[in-house]
Amino acid sequence: MNDLLFPYPSLRNLVYASRGMVAASQQLASQAGLAMLRAGGNAMDAAIATAMALCVVEPCSNGFGGDAFAIVFKDGRLYGLNSSGPAPKSISVDKVRQMGFEAMPAFGAAPVTTPGIPYAWACLNERFGRLPLEKLAAPAVDYAENGFPVSAVVADCWADYYDSLFPYRNEESVSLWFDTFAPKGRAPLRGETWMQKSQADTLRLIASSRARAFYDGIIAEKIDARMRKIGGFLRREDLASFAPEWVEPVCISYRGYEVWELPPNGQGFVALMALNILNGLELVSRDRAVDWHYQIEAIKLAFTDGMFNITDPKAMKVNATELLSPDLASARRGAICRQAIDPSDVRPFDKGTVYLCAADSEGMMVSFIQSNYGGFGSGVVIPDTGICLQNRGANFSLDPSHANCLAPGKRTYHTIIPAFLTKNREAVGPFGVMGGFMQPQGHVQVITNMIDYALNPQSALDAPRWQWLHGKKIILELGVPRHIAAGLAGMGHEIEYSPNPYIFGRGQIIMKNPLGGYIGATEPRADGTAAAW
Repeated sequence: MNDLLFPYPSLRNLVYASRGMVAASQQLASQAGLAMLRAGGNAMDAAIATAMALCVVEPCSNGFGGDAFAIVFKDGRLYGLNSSGPAPKSISVDKVRQMGFEAMPAFGAAPVTTPGIPYAWACLNERFGRLPLEKLAAPAVDYAENGFPVSAVVADCWADYYDSLFPYRNEESVSLWFDTFAPKGRAPLRGETWMQKSQADTLRLIASSRARAFYDGIIAEKIDARMRKIGGFLRREDLASFAPEWVEPVCISYRGYEVWELPPNGQGFVALMALNILNGLELVSRDRAVDWHYQIEAIKLAFTDGMFNITDPKAMKVNATELLSPDLASARRGAICRQAIDPSDVRPFDKGTVYLCAADSEGMMVSFIQSNYGGFGSGVVIPDTGICLQNRGANFSLDPSHANCLAPGKRTYHTIIPAFLTKNREAVGPFGVMGGFMQPQGHVQVITNMIDYALNPQSALDAPRWQWLHGKKIILELGVPRHIAAGLAGMGHEIEYSPNPYIFGRGQIIMKNPLGGYIGATEPRADGTAAAW
């Protein structure tokens, strides 16, 4: 068999396609992308249509008011797009403190940053797409205008966000969210039909104007007016001056494969740093507690460096390439022993996102991720648009000595990270795991599952996961064997099982089939599917 595919003992439970594939966390969105392939579109068309649909059918994880990143493989080359928006030009640490906050809040006007998603769609479509944006938006417009049944995981996450925002329901900045996304006084139920015609109108405007209406037109005016009314900082000038950035993906070699991520301000380097550390350690079996220990310790050490250094590249105090140096990896590896360490100053936490990937018969493959950060985001809804603005600014520090301190026009440390795998610089395929600070941890676990333990892509996603929270605190999925938990506890980890599968991330994988076409896998912790043609 072609060595671009891992030597899996089993290829069962995978999805096979000869002409194209779309994998996403919600079935209707995957179908929207597949429809574009069948209509003569390419992988980029499929990815954008899927992304548009996800804003409608999974609004608890992403929306028009969020950010996006992409890695595109075409004609033997990888391209990267960073469409993360900066903080408003009028915001400052002092102004946020004057609002009564000692740290960046999660809800309301303060954490709102410039949205990047609509412009990402337009840029990617212009450079790589084949079909017009109006056609790509059609499935999403239909779902918004005529309704769709809310899927199970989406309903649960919608309800969780409702509960989180409920204590703030009387604050003017977020009160409109309840009228827009919970008009019955609750989140929609599993299987209940949901429609929101204002989102259909917004999609039409974005598509017909190639996103200019959002950044310098009628939608921009509505965003500006709403933010002024609630005492926010985002202005039409911030929107009009924004543009996505084309960047070069960066890789490290891991046991004969190249793992690709985007450079900062994204946290993809945390995954690469952890894999760099693991490169010098022997992973033998998922059945050994010490293997789990090595991965957890590598993630802790990578986050320790990443969260103190990664921010807007213009504000980083170290050269980003230094974070991937062999010397740093060796030094961090030397700190790993048989007892858990406690990097007490680093405290990741979980948020929501959607990840999707697509591939076509011409060999183009797309790794794409978009997010409002915390569920629906800030809770700030723009009237008559169905837009809820992201709360990405919650990641900023208010400590002036911190590299990621809030500043006007600055991009924050960003959690969403698409990824790609090659071997000898030939494409293997796109992969990703959504879920805030779980994402680098998910990337490491999926990669080690496939490369070190020879699990096929679906088995790699199915396998029970761990998540490091802070200090020595580790949560395990219910399927993790008890002897693994006992072994980790014996090495000093503070172990707790969680019955909530959603906190362990949700991923998708597409890979080249050595016999032709593609193989795909979809996350069992989501409502998704790998739709094949």
